[in-house]
Amino acid sequence: MNPSILGLYFEELEVGAEISHSLSKTIFESDNNFFSLLTMNHHPLHTNLDYAKKSQQGQILVVGTLVFSLAVGMTVPDISGKAIANLGYEDVKHLNPVFIGDTIYVKTKVLDKIESKTKPDRGIVYVETMAYNQHGENVLSFRRKVLIKKQFVL
Repeated sequence: MNPSILGLYFEELEVGAEISHSLSKTIFESDNNFFSLLTMNHHPLHTNLDYAKKSQQGQILVVGTLVFSLAVGMTVPDISGKAIANLGYEDVKHLNPVFIGDTIYVKTKVLDKIESKTKPDRGIVYVETMAYNQHGENVLSFRRKVLIKKQFVL
């Protein structure tokens, strides 16, 4: 049996590559409730069915930062498993609402790579991640820079 390989090294990520991540997650009411409680987001649109039914969407909306957290987590086996650090997130966009019972999938495109100028054992990978639901509708996008170990140091 081969051990699990968590993440890719800097050299293995190619600019222009698109990765469809294998992890996915159906969001249950309990996920949304726990996340709302944990993060102290008590907006009734996320926790009160009566209130949500009277809103524009007519149903409870999943907390956007839960969707963001799930999307980041789903990329770990491919993007940041060998990371030294996530350096920054940018351009986070909530593109469509996410509801209880939606299933989230994620894909990532490698936009750029920069070798470290000061440490030869690492480099920065710039990626854009898109989360989408079971209907193929994009629900979230974001970009980030990840400092990733090199497999071979010259």
